Order: sequence, then structure tokens, then C-alpha cells
Amino acid sequence: MSKNLNSTRKRYHLFEDEQIDHMYFDMSTSGEVDANKYSLYNFTGDPKLEYAEWESRLDMMNSWFSDMKNSKRFLYERESIDGSKIISSVVDPETGEIRKMLNFASNDYLNLTQDKRIWKNVNDIISQYGGGAGGAPLLSGSMRIIKELQDQISKMKGTESSIVYTSGYAANIGTISGLLGHKDVAIYDMYSHASLIDGSKGANKKFFAHNDAKSLESVLKNIQNKYINKLVVVDGVYSMDGDICNLPEILDVAHFYGAWVLVDEAHATGVIGKNGRGTVDYFNLEGKVDIITGTLSKSVGAVGGFVSASEKLINYLKYNSRSYMFSTSPYLPAVAASLEALKLIEQNEAGQDQLWRNIQYVKSRLLNAGFNIGNAETAIFPIIIGDDNKVKEMTYRLHQKNIFVNPVPYPAVPRKLTRVRLTVTAGFSKDQLDYTLDQIEEIGRDLNIIK
Repeated sequence: MSKNLNSTRKRYHLFEDEQIDHMYFDMSTSGEVDANKYSLYNFTGDPKLEYAEWESRLDMMNSWFSDMKNSKRFLYERESIDGSKIISSVVDPETGEIRKMLNFASNDYLNLTQDKRIWKNVNDIISQYGGGAGGAPLLSGSMRIIKELQDQISKMKGTESSIVYTSGYAANIGTISGLLGHKDVAIYDMYSHASLIDGSKGANKKFFAHNDAKSLESVLKNIQNKYINKLVVVDGVYSMDGDICNLPEILDVAHFYGAWVLVDEAHATGVIGKNGRGTVDYFNLEGKVDIITGTLSKSVGAVGGFVSASEKLINYLKYNSRSYMFSTSPYLPAVAASLEALKLIEQNEAGQDQLWRNIQYVKSRLLNAGFNIGNAETAIFPIIIGDDNKVKEMTYRLHQKNIFVNPVPYPAVPRKLTRVRLTVTAGFSKDQLDYTLDQIEEIGRDLNIIK
């Protein structure tokens, strides 16, 4: 439990080797843990937290949250009352009023969550199948419409076979944990998504420098005779930076050293490659990547995940991937929506061309204004600031201008790379883009982020 030592410090007891130690936090004028001095790491990642009782851990984090709310800078969990639209109706966390906000926080790159062509067909499917599948996929949850979706994914990804999961997270964690044993190793790009890294919890893992095939080669050389199976894990498009994987070189190096390659296509499907087929198609590497995973919750506009590979590997995962075996089959209306969306994407009727016009326009405006957007190449634009307080302030000011963006503070990214994350979708008009970019530039100058 916590005690006030004085008006500016807060103490939490820690227990280590039967000796009492403490964690101290500076307090703000509101009497809570000062949100301007600490990051989420202090309450979720600090190793000293292992010696704190649950009550203290809860108190630390909630006090920090309270201080952000008191300063009107808590802009997580903003509620939409009408879904993921280009202009979403969002409940203002401060006033409770409904704001009509330009939604630059969504991963719905092709705006398919709202596409009437899809939902008309989904309503027809619901009348046939209902809602839930009623069972796990290996038991009573095997449905023809799920098989149709799996076939459509295989067709798009150029593989022999596929399976679908309840989420992209479940697909990644289930695939990697299903393959890795104690004598195997996963080698990750250091910017790999959390769901990929979580798949090797309790197993062997290594990291290589982001998008650097030479760094990967160095790791593989050092572990050449230490493990039986080696799995190199990358994202096709990286979620925080919007850059594309250097897949040709990474694939060559990995295969030279006998490693398999897994590519997560979460942010690539529907965005890059011919008709949105993804990174493998973008580099003309169809049939050469060992495992392709992805999500149905971004460009596809529904929810769920998938793994696509050889028929032998998919058959193996059906009985070795615990998040597949021990979960009920995906929600059938989402399956139906995913199937219809993938057909539109495959036929290039989902707005991919307009998405790329918007991407190119936003990129040129941000670069011309002098923002640091890293190596962004796709629909994700990091406005890299390197100051958590300025990230919160820019997010708040844009909120006040009815522009919904995501803050990305430490430890989600390194301290020097904290950012505001802007995602572009196909449905934005040029006027909407200009309004948003004008506001970003004005706030950027006022906060000395740009000159």
C-alpha cells in the first residue's frame, strides 16, 4: 500500500530477499503520480515491480492514469458511437460531448468496415449460418464458409493451404509457439510486432537490427550449430514506421543458413503488391516464403487472423497450434465479411488506387513541412518527436481540432523515437487531408517540432 512521505513524494513498499525496499514517485500538484515524469514502463516493465504486491502495482498505475486525466491528456479509449468511419462520432473524454472527428487513428486502410457491398452479403450469410460457430475448428466448428475463406486467402497469398484464427495475435502466437521447441530459436527483426515476439516466450529468441540483412547474417553465423531449427520472423510492413521489409535480402540470407522465414502481412495485405496481395507479391517472391501470417482486422475490415503455407505445415499447425485447437472457430459474420472484402481487394475494387494517391500526397506534405517521418513508405506515418510530453500535447491539440490520431510514447517505441502515429485511408478527400495537414503543421511549429 502507498503512503505520503510529504507533499511531493509517494512511496510504495517492495519486498526483496525478506528486506523492505521502496519505489518512490514524484507527485503532481493534483496529488497523483506525475504523468509528465513517468512512462508506462514504470508501471508495466520495471523489473522492481516483481517485488511489489498487486495492490501497490494497481495503485501506482491508476494514480498515473488519474494525473493524465486531471491534466486532460488521457486520450486512450476514446469511444466511437458509430464505428470506424472517415468522420467518426467520438465521445469527448473531458466533456462527454459527441465530436465529429476525422479518423486518422484507424487501421481500416480501405474503409471496408463500412462498405455496403460487403454488409449486404453478410446479412444474407447470417440468415444461413447465424452468429457463432458453436465449436472448435477440429470439432463441430468446421464450417463450409470458413473453408471458402481459407481457400480465398491461399489464392491471394499463392500458397497451398491456409487456416483462420480468431485474431491476428492468436495466429502469430499460435504458429510460432506451435513450431518452436527448447532446441529451436526464433530470430526477430528488432521492430517485430509484439504478437510475434510473444510466440517465443519461454523459448529461445535472438534479434537483428531493423531491416538489416547483414545483421541477420551475423546472428545466424553465431548460432549456426547451437539450435536444430531456426525461424526468421519479420513484418511485411512495420506497424510503427510504415516501412517495407527488405524481404529479398533477408530471405536469401535466412535460406542460405538453413532458416525458415515467417512474414507477418498484417499491414501489407490490401496495401502493397498487385491488387493488395502483400509483400511477397510486391517482391515477386511467391512460393519462396515458408510461412505467411496476417490479420483480417485491418485492410480487410473485419476481425480474425490467418496462417498460409504448405499443406503439410498447415496440417501440422491444426494439431500443434494451441490458440487454434482450443478456441471456438471465428465469428461467422466476420468470416463472411472477410471473404467478401478479400474478393473486392483481389479484383482491385476496394479503393487501393485512391489509397496510394492519398499516401503520396500526405508523405510529400509532411516531408516538405520538415517533419521526421523516418522511412515511412505506406499508409502509416510516424511523426517522430522524441519527447513524450510533446507527443501528448500534439495529440491533445489535434483532438481539440477534431482530428483523431494515436500517441505512441515510450516504451512502445524507444524514448528518442516517441511519436504521433497518423494512418491514411482511401476515403479521405483532399480537403480533409489539407485541413488535417495544415493543423499538424501549425501545431508542429508552435511546439518547436518543426521550424
